[in-house]
Amino acid sequence: MRFREDLKLVIENALKEDIGLGDYTSLACVPKEHIGKAKLIVKDTGIIAGIEFAKEVFSYIDSSIIFNPLCKDGDEVSYGDVAFYVSGSSQKILQAERLVLNAMQRMSAIATKTASYMLLINSTNTQIIDTRKTTPGIRVLEKWAVRIGGGENHRFGLYDMMMLKDNHIDFCGGITKAVKKAVAYKDKNNLQVDIIVEARDHKEVAEILQLNTYVRRILLDNFTIEETLKAVDLIGALCETESSGNITEKTILQYANCGVNYISVGALTHSVYNMDLSLKAF
Repeated sequence: MRFREDLKLVIENALKEDIGLGDYTSLACVPKEHIGKAKLIVKDTGIIAGIEFAKEVFSYIDSSIIFNPLCKDGDEVSYGDVAFYVSGSSQKILQAERLVLNAMQRMSAIATKTASYMLLINSTNTQIIDTRKTTPGIRVLEKWAVRIGGGENHRFGLYDMMMLKDNHIDFCGGITKAVKKAVAYKDKNNLQVDIIVEARDHKEVAEILQLNTYVRRILLDNFTIEETLKAVDLIGALCETESSGNITEKTILQYANCGVNYISVGALTHSVYNMDLSLKAF
């Protein structure tokens, strides 16, 4: 699976970046044969995420390390909670420490934010999804965290969906031309990917609907509440609908109440404050 491959790549690159030619401090101060124990202490409140990733990191760096989780991904945690215990080579635990903390702090922040957004619209049938506004190199972790928080993933990259946005449409010479070119390219290359088309106004919505046989979803970009209501009524059951563009915690329920299928929120991954976590020897 692509997920497993991407996860392994993240771990390999992160450890190479951090350890380089060697963790000289640990090599100098901690005997190779020394066995130690450590625990991950939560110093914040929210949704914990990255437990399974931490397990993967410790296993990758030393398969003999014993990992004992006290929480699972998606659990609510509070200040003072212990998320897991780990025991094994002290040198290896120290080498894994920063990667585990960096990843879990950010993943937990994303999961917590996603869960808070989901709570705001839990009275509706709308689903919150992420975007490609992720940190280069660790998209797989950030999108994983969104799922842990109760959201769903939009496309992972440019390869798993054809999404005709404003620039594609303008460069191509219009919506109809862009959609027809996308369909022809799909057919020629036997691609099994969906087509989503961005609409900037109701005129473009109407044009997309003339092509609805080929289009899975219409993206209503920067529509007002009133414009969204009108668009959803116009589209009906012909296509899926997605709202995006500057939707905040204050407005998200209003957009969900319009009846859109999805609301994409870039802030889930690009505007979060890391959860405070600490790995302590004992």
